[in-house]
Amino acid sequence: PHPLGMFFRWYLYGLHGYFCEVTFTAASDFKLNRTWKLMGHSSIWAFFIYATSILLIERMYLRLRLHYTKFKRAVIYTLWIYLWEFSTGFILRYFSACPWDYSSFNYNFMGLVTMEYAIYWFLGLYSQSMSRVMLNILCAQE
Repeated sequence: PHPLGMFFRWYLYGLHGYFCEVTFTAASDFKLNRTWKLMGHSSIWAFFIYATSILLIERMYLRLRLHYTKFKRAVIYTLWIYLWEFSTGFILRYFSACPWDYSSFNYNFMGLVTMEYAIYWFLGLYSQSMSRVMLNILCAQE
């Protein structure tokens, strides 16, 4: 099979991240309100943020997989996610366009990141499903 190009992988990563965010917010709303409407939400900015971040994690995976254990890579990826979320949120906030605000969370930094989501990021990245699926099943390794 022909490998998927970088733009197509970026696009799939964006869709994946966007879908995960809408699903997560719907599940969170269900947990709080017990409504079966499952009305998840997101912002179009999330598509670009997830697409670029996951593509960069793919690049990190290719460089780190031979030298670091899965656990250490997940720690590195989680730190990257926090840096990326803070940076993109900071830029978007400058333009009054940041769609998230974690100010109500106990362990937030400037309302742009919260440590309360660390376990979700870590476990999701520990499984490394996106990079592995995209690189091993959908496209040939580079």
